Amino acid sequence: MSAAHRKIRMGMVGGGRGAFIGAVHRMAAALDGQIELVCGAFSSDPQRSKDSGSDLFLPPERCYGTFEEMMAGEAALPADRRMDFVSIVTPNHLHFAPAKAALEHGFHVVSDKPATFNLAEAKELGVLVGRTGLLYALTHNYTGYPLVKEAREIVRSGRLGKIRKVVVEYPQGWLATRLEESGMKQAAWRTDPARSGAAGCLGDIGTHAENLAEYITGLRLGELAADLTAFVPGRRLDDDANILLRFEGGAKGVLHASQISVGEENNLSIRVYGELGGLEWRQQEPNTLLLKWPDRPVEIVRTGTGWVGSAAAGAARIPQGHPEGFLEAFANVYRSFANHIRAVLEGREPDASALDYPKIADGIRGMAFIEAAVDSSKNNARWTALPV
Repeated sequence: MSAAHRKIRMGMVGGGRGAFIGAVHRMAAALDGQIELVCGAFSSDPQRSKDSGSDLFLPPERCYGTFEEMMAGEAALPADRRMDFVSIVTPNHLHFAPAKAALEHGFHVVSDKPATFNLAEAKELGVLVGRTGLLYALTHNYTGYPLVKEAREIVRSGRLGKIRKVVVEYPQGWLATRLEESGMKQAAWRTDPARSGAAGCLGDIGTHAENLAEYITGLRLGELAADLTAFVPGRRLDDDANILLRFEGGAKGVLHASQISVGEENNLSIRVYGELGGLEWRQQEPNTLLLKWPDRPVEIVRTGTGWVGSAAAGAARIPQGHPEGFLEAFANVYRSFANHIRAVLEGREPDASALDYPKIADGIRGMAFIEAAVDSSKNNARWTALPV
């Protein structure tokens, strides 16, 4: 069966019983009917992995005890049965090994963010992706929102003029207490240096803010001055980050990420100011984009209207006035990635929308951002260049 007449086949590492983000990935991947889950190594516990696969109605022989078994087993299958790519939805310290194994066995990769445990691993993956020619996507899912794409197009068009200032914020409040001591799995690994890496809040949500700022503005972050804090007594990784930014080309910025901002849910927002105008977008009200001008009223841009550009229009699925949100944005990353794989399988050039997803270069940028911020904070918020 040709790639044009079948679904793209997905395997999964992680995301078994009790996991949060694995289910989100599965729903997002399935939303457009382009991808099907065919196999998985869903847990580091082989029996739990097999039980989780059974919950998802997968055949027992495609529910593997380890990701190593899955890569070898899938590679041994005929081309018309094996998975096309693997989705990695594990804690940070388990991103690199299955991604490396997948690439070495000839499979494309989708990974949850941040890309790896540290910058060295991310760079190694970058080399491997380049050498194999395989595809790699990183689920910075907020880039999938239609009006984030519209904001990007507005900046690119020059309507705001040269960008001067970027303010990006990501406050949450769920870790305002030492929740990791309660037995909650999601809190436990995110606050553990052995599993999360050098950063806590910064790696978990600060990288989303960094990526969103670079995606919308098209500017590269050059250096930063960071003040990272663990406010909760006994916590070993940061739960709050306050960072000054300097972008290449002269723009300045402020990035604030926090998981101890009591009462906040998932309040990611960004404001971009140019010489001619500004814009504002908030994740908790994702179907509205504000455009601000010095000589006329604020413009309100809404998802699904006839006034948005092609990228935003292509990212929306339903008529205006019907809310689209987190899962749809997440699904846009998967849809673009699947369409890119389909183009590769069919030997044709992918269109622009199929290329519009975060790649390994974005993962390396995110790890460099973490490394620079941690180093800066250890040195009393010294200005520190990103090490790439």
